[in-house]
Parts: sequence; structure tokens; C-alpha cells
Amino acid sequence: MDIFNALTLMGGLSLFLFGMNIMGQALERRAGGQLRSLLGKFTTGRVAGILTGLCVTAVIQSSSATTVMVVGFVNSGLMTLRQAVNVIMGANVGTTVTAWILSLAGIDSGNLFIRLLKPSSFTPVLALTGIIFYMFCRDGKKKDTGTIFLGFATLMFGMETMSGAVSGLSDIPAFQNLFLLFRNPILGVLAGAILTAIIQSSSASVGILQALAVTGQVSYGAAVPIIMGQNIGTCLTAMISSVGANKNAKRAALVHLSFNVIGTAFWMLVFCLARAFFSLEFLSEPASLFGIAAAHSVFNLLCMVLMLPMSGFLEKLVTRLVPEEKQTESYMELDDRFFTAPSIALERCRKVTADMAYTAVASLKEGIASLKDFSPELASSIREKEEKTDYYEDILGTYLVKLSTMQISGPDSMEAAKLLKLIGDFERISDHAVNLLEAAEEIQNKNLRFTDTAVTELEILFSAISEILDLALAASVEDDLQAASMVEPLEQVIDRLKEKMRTSHILRLQQGGCSMEAGFVWSDMLTDLERTSDHCSNIAGCVLDIAHQSMNLHESLREIRNDSQEYRQKFQEYKEKYLSVLK
Repeated sequence: MDIFNALTLMGGLSLFLFGMNIMGQALERRAGGQLRSLLGKFTTGRVAGILTGLCVTAVIQSSSATTVMVVGFVNSGLMTLRQAVNVIMGANVGTTVTAWILSLAGIDSGNLFIRLLKPSSFTPVLALTGIIFYMFCRDGKKKDTGTIFLGFATLMFGMETMSGAVSGLSDIPAFQNLFLLFRNPILGVLAGAILTAIIQSSSASVGILQALAVTGQVSYGAAVPIIMGQNIGTCLTAMISSVGANKNAKRAALVHLSFNVIGTAFWMLVFCLARAFFSLEFLSEPASLFGIAAAHSVFNLLCMVLMLPMSGFLEKLVTRLVPEEKQTESYMELDDRFFTAPSIALERCRKVTADMAYTAVASLKEGIASLKDFSPELASSIREKEEKTDYYEDILGTYLVKLSTMQISGPDSMEAAKLLKLIGDFERISDHAVNLLEAAEEIQNKNLRFTDTAVTELEILFSAISEILDLALAASVEDDLQAASMVEPLEQVIDRLKEKMRTSHILRLQQGGCSMEAGFVWSDMLTDLERTSDHCSNIAGCVLDIAHQSMNLHESLREIRNDSQEYRQKFQEYKEKYLSVLK
């Protein structure tokens, strides 16, 4: 093997790893919705957890990525440690899918239909289809499909390049002696563990082993220990991801390590005893690509069968190894570990944005309540909610900006932009709640009084604001387009209501029915309530924009006001409901 073969080998390995990486990312983006659906079944039992781990790993082609996600879920409290054990078991089996795909390269037959299954036969077609989808389709899903095809083609081309580069090694005595050395089970396990830890993918390390197998010098006796070691090496990624996480996340990562170490140790002992007491001639035979894929699958299935009854033991073991400790509570639903699966990260953002929305709306309604019946407890609750929404905006804004830099699908990108817009409006609503509270405190401290007419007008405005808040909340949290379409006509009525109330207030001032001090507070309250309705309009308009795949808020609202019969009908209904009752 000369320098040029070595360079070809490195180039093939680079293409192989790159193809596997971009294919996995594109698969995750393309299956984002289905992936979220699968992850929603974590709590449905042991079998469901195992199947979920298996399916998710088969989709994203990486048990390491699945385990990192699991660590993130456990860290945020969305998954229990027991549920994590089941998912991790399934992930170890799901990662064997890649080896079976790569084993297709070993097909050797004169039959036309069987030869068509060989990657070298259909990969060029996939590459051509992929580049057409990627370059000429504007739809994000079709582009992702093209990226999947291109990733697979790159992966298989890298695999064939590696195989071609190492084919000449079969005649080199040093290479033969190397794999004779790996027939020592301990050395084989170490080699597999180190290689996998370096490239952080057991699927990729199995692929490299399959590429080397074409030389005919990799026997089953050498391949099996290496495969066993690969399961230990793949734990490094999860262990790194648990650094800085809470105790349960550390335990989840340790479950992954314990599962693989115990399973490898047990079956390695069985393997050594079987070699010692039985004549296993097939271990001296050259390993085929299919044989390596089968050995990988059988080993992982045997580990799962062994450890499945011991899931409770694993949970107790890691609980002992990572004892309880006092920790300050923090909001950890937005975990950087979810960036390995951006669709999951976006789902968490939706959940946190919904929590923020409920908090902001509740604070504004409490602000209205403080104007009616002030109490120190209510004041404390409003300020606490305002601080919480500020915190939400900070962590969500930072997280969404990071997420937007990832390779995410077109719809997910628009959804991230929508959430960034929404959090700003909800934060401002909570600010207006504090402004209302300060008005209530001034009324309380200065013993200000409004006329009966003013109080009646306020009650009408309070009702209108409560209704528009509920509509905006339903629009943002539930993507309720019907509720969103009802916000703009109500916001226009609230604008007119505010102007009418301001005019009535000026008349009361002129007639001496209201003091100047009370008048200033009155004006501030009207401004805060009217601006709250403006933010509700922004929220509803943003939801409608995304539904119509547009980001032009003002244009959308203008079209609603000018061209919608439904808008005119709802405007008339709200006008009669709120404006007509004013004297």
C-alpha cells in the first residue's frame, strides 16, 4: 500500500463520514413531525419506549444522537430515568440498520434483479435524483429528500473508495498479523471502543470494519470482539453531553454506559468460554459484509434480551453511583442537547412559548383585577409573573436564535421566526400588567375615585380586553386560525372604545365631575389597555401570516380589514356588543 492508496483511503473515509452525517441530518428534518410523534409515546410503557428508541435511531442513523436527546429530556424532567432505560435499549438495536444498508455492497450475483440491489447499481440513480431535487426544487421537503439521496450516494461512494483503497492490503503480512492480533478478545474490544470513541459513531465504525472486510483478512474471530467494543466507544458522546447537567441526566448517560459495559462483559465471557470448549471453525473464516451486519444486530439484540429484565437494577445502580444532591431549581426545558434533533428543540420552544403566553395573559388579567380590588398578594403575583415572562423572553430568544442557525427545514424556520415575534408581544403584555398595577397602587395610595359612569365604561373595556386576550392566547397556543381572524375586528372596536372613553373623560373634567389626578391615571390606564389590544393584534396577525406562509404582518392585516366579509361581520358584532352600550 503506497502513499496514494493511503490518501485514497482517507478521502473515502472523509466522504463516508460526511455522507452519513448529512444524510442523518436531512432524515431528521424530513421526518421532524413523525419524530415528534414518536417521542410523544415515551410514557406508554416499556415496549413502546424500546420501539421508540429503535425507530428514532433508525431514522437519524445515530444511537449517540438519540441518547444525547434522552439525556436532554431527563435533564429537563420530561422523561423519567426508567423511561430513559427503555429508550436507550431500543437505540442500541436501531443503530444496526446502517450496517445492513452498507452490507448491500457485498451482493455478488449474475442475476439482473439481484444486481440491481447492489448500491453501485442504484446509487448513481439516487445521486442524479438527489441533485435534481436539491438544485431545482424550492419546496423544503423535496430539498431534504434530495439531500438524503445525495448523502446516501456520498456515503456509499466513500465506502467503495475505502474498500478499493484497502483491497491491496490482503497481500501485506503486517496487515494480516494486525487482524490476527485482534483475535485476542481484549485487544479487539479496545480497538473497537477507541475507534468508535474517536469518530463518535458506532454505525460509522461498523462501516469501516465492513470496508476492511473486503480484503478477506478480517475473520469473524477478530470482527466480533471489535463489534463488542464499538458499543462501549459510542457511550462517550452521551457522557460528554451529561457534563453540567443535573443528576438524573448524568444517570441517564451512565445507564447507556452501564448497559453496554455489562452487556459486552457478559457476552464476551460467553464468547471466550464458547471458543475454549467448542470448536468454532467459522471464527477463522473471512467475515463478509452481511456477516458483520448480522453479528452487529445479534450482539445488540442479545444485550437487550440480557438487560431487559435488569432495567430496574440498572436504575438502582446508577442512582447509587450518582447520589442525590441539593440543587437549585432552574428551568431546563430548553436544553442545548436538543440541537442534535432541531425538530425536538423547536417543539420544546413551542411548549415554553405557550407557558409564557399563559403567564403573560394571566398577569394582564390580574392587572385588571388589581384596578377593581387591590391587594398586596395580587401585586406580588403580577410582579412575579412579569419577571417570569422577562426570563422566558431571554432564554427563548437566545435559544431560538441559536436554533435558527442550524440546518432546519423551511417550515421549521418559519415557525422559529413566528415564536421570536410572539415572545416580544407577550413580554410587552406583562409590562402593561405592571403598569396597570402601578395605576392601581396610585389609586389606592391617593384614595382616588372615579365617577359611576367612568367605572361602567371601564368594565366594558375590561370585558373587551379579556376577550381579545383569550382569542390571542387560543390563536398562539392552539394555532386557532378562527380565533386569530376574530382579533383584528375586536382590536379596531377597542381603539374606537378608547377614543370614545377619552372624549367622555374630557367632558367630565370640564364639568368638574373628575379630578385632574384621577384623570392622569385614567389616561394611562386607557393607553395600557389599548396597547395590550395592539399586541394581541400582532400575535394573531403573526399566526395568520405563518399559516399563509407570509411574514408581511401589516399587509396581512390590511387585507383582512379591506377584503374580508367575515371581518366586517365580526366588527359589527363587536361594535354592538361594546360600543353601543356606552352612553
